[in-house]
Amino acid sequence: MLNLLARLVLTPIARLVFRPVVIGRRRMPRTGGVVVASNHLSFIDSVVISLLARRPVSFLAKADYFTGRGLKGALSRAFFTGVGAIPVERGAGKAAQDALDAGLARLQAGQPFSIYPEGTRSRDGRLYRGKTGVAWLALTAGVPVVPVALRGTQDLQPVGSRRIRLARIRVEFGDPIDVSGFGPASSGRARRQATDAIMAEIQRMSGQEYAGVYNEPPAHGMVEKVRRAFRSPGEL
Repeated sequence: MLNLLARLVLTPIARLVFRPVVIGRRRMPRTGGVVVASNHLSFIDSVVISLLARRPVSFLAKADYFTGRGLKGALSRAFFTGVGAIPVERGAGKAAQDALDAGLARLQAGQPFSIYPEGTRSRDGRLYRGKTGVAWLALTAGVPVVPVALRGTQDLQPVGSRRIRLARIRVEFGDPIDVSGFGPASSGRARRQATDAIMAEIQRMSGQEYAGVYNEPPAHGMVEKVRRAFRSPGEL
């Protein structure tokens, strides 16, 4: 109910102030679970997608946004809950799988769930190689993937800025992709091929240069360097 109320209040404001160009909004299925896979340019991307999509879309957000104290904490908690955010602890290993499991629960409940296959924001505007969690979600839940291409959100809220600026943005929703033909979720090859197909469609719509590598900060410490060196191509 809070999510619906937030959309009713915030969506008209967003459309009036930012005058977004929205393409293909009705391509999202009207019912059932669907993975919404997008490129990632700004902190505000998740809010933009949630407010401008055909249906309310859940997404992952740092647990810190839900645990603050006082009036500021209450406002943060109310806002992120209202726009469909799911609180999660960020990190690798179990934390990453817990995040995917939280998304899977939403999909199995018949709700749209948004994920960034790149994992983190692009700081140079290029589109990075997708991590296969997006395919694992779609294949495990048995749902389609709607690719999304965002443009201009990096100007709406630049990396490192806490202020929202006036900027024109463009949001394009693509045709649903059925990834079931790539194989089962247990297959690393199926997850990799499905993810590459999703990223190819996002790249086609966004027009971004494809980096061809993962968007990761430099590895710190020997353990992390070894882990990355021996990571399986199908790893979540």
